[in-house]
Amino acid sequence: MKKSFIIVNAVLAVAVIALYVLYFCGIGGQQIASAMKSDETVAGDGSVVYIQIDSLVNGYDMFHDLRTEFEKKAKTAEEDLTKRSKAFEREAVDFQEKVQKGLITRSQAEQLQTQLQQKQQNLQQYAEKLRVDMAEEEAVMLRRIYDAVLTYLKEYNKEHNYSLILSTSGTTNVVMQASSNLNITNDVMSGLNAGYKK
Repeated sequence: MKKSFIIVNAVLAVAVIALYVLYFCGIGGQQIASAMKSDETVAGDGSVVYIQIDSLVNGYDMFHDLRTEFEKKAKTAEEDLTKRSKAFEREAVDFQEKVQKGLITRSQAEQLQTQLQQKQQNLQQYAEKLRVDMAEEEAVMLRRIYDAVLTYLKEYNKEHNYSLILSTSGTTNVVMQASSNLNITNDVMSGLNAGYKK
């Protein structure tokens, strides 16, 4: 869900600005109002239509493929970090046992403790680097999906000639009420998936 919020917020920002300009500048204000009130409107040239962005992203094959790839990388990184953490814990336990049993000198204990502190610091830095890398990779993945959707919508709209394409999601609605004839989500999803398979 968090992944789709970035996409939703970006699309919503553009949609709200476009809606504001169209409505308050008098360009299509009546058209927007009538499209949102009438259930009998058939989307045609110059119509205002909308996409349910959550449904679109969840039905987009590219999103599923990229998410699967991302989850594999995240799992591998997590397993590597767990392995390193367990190795460090074993060393720390071994050190404690040697100190408690008096098997090492005080200077050896100080030296081993310094080494352990350095290893712990390295482990923390490695964990932070993994977190940053995975966050960056997730952001790139979402930008790729967003770019693919926008690129497709530009081509899609050359054929359909809509005045405005809005987006809506389960949590944030730009479209409060509209005819289902104005919902182009499935049509866009089909086109996106067909293009992605090519």
